[in-house]
Formats: sequence, C-alpha cells, structure tokens
Amino acid sequence: MDQYPAPAKEQVFHLEIKRSRFMTSVVPVADKAAAKDALHRLRSQYPDANHHCWAMVAGHPNDVFQQDQSDDGEPKGTAGKPMLNVLAHSGFGNTLTVVTRYFGGVKLGAGGLVRAYSQSVSEALAQTETVLVQIRAKLTATLDYSRLAELEHRLVALNVDITSRAFTDSVELRLAYPETQRDALIDLLMNVGARVVKP
Repeated sequence: MDQYPAPAKEQVFHLEIKRSRFMTSVVPVADKAAAKDALHRLRSQYPDANHHCWAMVAGHPNDVFQQDQSDDGEPKGTAGKPMLNVLAHSGFGNTLTVVTRYFGGVKLGAGGLVRAYSQSVSEALAQTETVLVQIRAKLTATLDYSRLAELEHRLVALNVDITSRAFTDSVELRLAYPETQRDALIDLLMNVGARVVKP
C-alpha cells in the first residue's frame, strides 16, 4: 500500500434516529495533538450537545498507536469503540470522527446506540471527499558533490523527494520515497557512488 485516503477538508454529516440528532464531523488531522485540538474546538462549538463521542486514526491506517476513542458519557462500549471499528476498517488515515449527539427523548438502548454511532460514521465516511496520502519511507545517503546534479535529476523519475541537504566534505541527503521504489532507489544510489548511512 503506497497510499491511503484521508479527508480533503473538514466535513459534517447529519443523521436522525428516533428524534436524536447525530452530527458527524470528519476532520483531517496530522497527528494525535491536532486531533485533540479539533475535538476541543468542536466541543466549544456545540456546548449544548449531550455527547461528543469520537474516534481517531491520527496517522497511517495500520498504526494502532495512532488510534483512540471515547464514549463521552454514553454507556461504556456503545459509541467510541463501534465508531473506531468502522473507522479502522475503512482504510482511512489522518482522520478524526466526532459524533455530536442531541438527545431526542427516546432511549435507544445499548444495541441501538452501537448501531446509531456505527451508522453515523459509516455513512459519513462513504460521503467524505478524500485526498490520497502518499506513504513515504525515509533514508539518508552521502555522495560526492560531483554526482549531486545527476542524482537530483534521476530521483524525479522515481518520485523521490530530497527533504534535507547537509554539505560537509560530501553531501548528505535525506530522501523520502514510495516503498515500491526502494529497490530502484538503492540501485540508483549505488550507480552514482552514494552510500546509505541510515536505512
């Protein structure tokens, strides 16, 4: 997997179930800190709501350390966990989902809440406008100044970015590249006499 979907912008979707209103905000986030900031902002924006349940996959979709969730006062396991289950199986990354609930007077029961929160996130993600996030691996290489221009020119064809340069007795380059191009990149570096110092 070289890429994964993420929200193109913050988007809001509405669902009504037995007079309760479920407003799902789908927010692009760079990391957990950004997700927490967005959550705080949404809580402030809708202070009269009964609950602000949330789930996040704040980085790569397969990175469990970037996942978190909260029931925010709903019965344990009826909101955050089902929301995260939908989000984690969607393939989305860099995503915060917040379901803001306004209680309509009719209790849904535990099973009804699980279905309502799951449906809210599922329908929201299905309608979310997305961008594709490119997954980039990193490595550091050094080479002679005389080969730098040639290497820079040839890196373009492999979709490799130079994220930093350091100039001493040789040039140290930090490179970000698609995983599928690793073998081709290593071959290219060997061809120009570069040495990989950090895989």
